Amino acid sequence: MGHDHAHGAGVRHRGRLVLVLALTLSVLVVQVIVGWLTGSLALLADAGHMLSDSFGLVLALAAIAVAQRPGGARSTYGWHRTEVLAAGANGLILLVICGIIVLSAVGRLSEPPEIAGLPVLVAGAIGLAVNVVGLLVLRGGAEESLNVRGAYLEVLGDALGSVAVIASAVVILTTGWAQADPVASLVIAALVVPRAISLLRDVGEVLLENSPRDVDLDQVRDHILGVQGVVDVHDLHVWTITSGMPVMSAHVVVDESVVDMDDAHHVLDHLCTCLSHHFDVAHSTFQLEPAGHLQSERHGHH
Repeated sequence: MGHDHAHGAGVRHRGRLVLVLALTLSVLVVQVIVGWLTGSLALLADAGHMLSDSFGLVLALAAIAVAQRPGGARSTYGWHRTEVLAAGANGLILLVICGIIVLSAVGRLSEPPEIAGLPVLVAGAIGLAVNVVGLLVLRGGAEESLNVRGAYLEVLGDALGSVAVIASAVVILTTGWAQADPVASLVIAALVVPRAISLLRDVGEVLLENSPRDVDLDQVRDHILGVQGVVDVHDLHVWTITSGMPVMSAHVVVDESVVDMDDAHHVLDHLCTCLSHHFDVAHSTFQLEPAGHLQSERHGHH
């Protein structure tokens, strides 16, 4: 319970996204300047990831704003799914950035340039500190919104990337092994790719209208069958419009005790209350049918 079904879960966390965007842009500027001056690919790779973060956060905020537009004749559910599309674009951008990082790092393994380790170390430490703050800010909304989760995973990847940058700088300062910088870049890419794929998988499940992972259809069916007057249920579907907005539809067969509109209203009230309380489904559509209607419905499709 507790989801904002009317507007999607991302709206409540808009302030978090704005704050993290400001922090990310600040660190991005520092990393680009220091990375350019020192020639550190690891630092530029982390900056590239932060650029992706910034773009993804802008997309997320724009999608939340668009999602508030009221629905029309052709968009009866409103514009909530734009949040999901933005999360998908975010995941794709991450994969592209990782591809660029890998190609550049492989080329540098054989001929690494000289890198000033101390400025890289300082910039990496600043990035890590800001990333930790960002993780704390986004943690509360990561379980409710795909957009916030996408931002959280990106900031987490940035934090791990900053650790890799710090490690490479320490190795360069203590041993002079310049290959530590492209190796750290490959580590950053390896950390980011699985998270981007995970985000894209979740987006795909929403767009394919799969049942939410936390909803057991067998349990939903049992609860529906437990309502007085219900004898069967078929064509049961549960899907998600956007994160925090599960939707359900079903054909419910009622017994002979349901004879008028008052009886039907009583059954519908119980069904909606049950689904809302036990499965957090606020948008549900039921078609009540008398016994034997399914057979006539099938004949009608021939």
